[in-house]
Amino acid sequence: MPHSFGYRARTRHMFKRGFKEHGPVKLSTFLINYHVGDIVDIKANAAQQKGMPHKYYHGRTGIVYNVTPSAVGVIVYKVVGNRYIEKRVNLRVEHVRHSKCRQEFLDRVKSNHDAHVIAKEKGERINLRRIPTLPREARTVSTGQNAPQTIVPVPYETTI
Repeated sequence: MPHSFGYRARTRHMFKRGFKEHGPVKLSTFLINYHVGDIVDIKANAAQQKGMPHKYYHGRTGIVYNVTPSAVGVIVYKVVGNRYIEKRVNLRVEHVRHSKCRQEFLDRVKSNHDAHVIAKEKGERINLRRIPTLPREARTVSTGQNAPQTIVPVPYETTI
């Protein structure tokens, strides 16, 4: 066969459905609200071929700039040469989902605010910066009870 360069070429594993996720699209997919400015992840759903993204955008994260009854417009930045080009992609809602990339940041903002309020009531200062994990403390292993043992292989025997 000749070499194909189609729109969905080399997407055999990329667009496949997950384990026990085959079949029609769930109704809850259509009930999710998207607003302009939301951060979404693009993941093509093979059960719906309409409004499917090009394979380049599969797995990318973008910002919603337009919302229609059955689709959303997403801005994705694409590296072309030495610059970033803003690409506007129109996708059906089956192929996008809300991104969790900012959830850790939003949780940290909320916890920092709560800690700041408590510290202000007590009248003390608190460090809200993230501190990298330090190396583990040094410890001495005593050889009294944990004497080193010499391990030797057992010789091979046939039981014929």
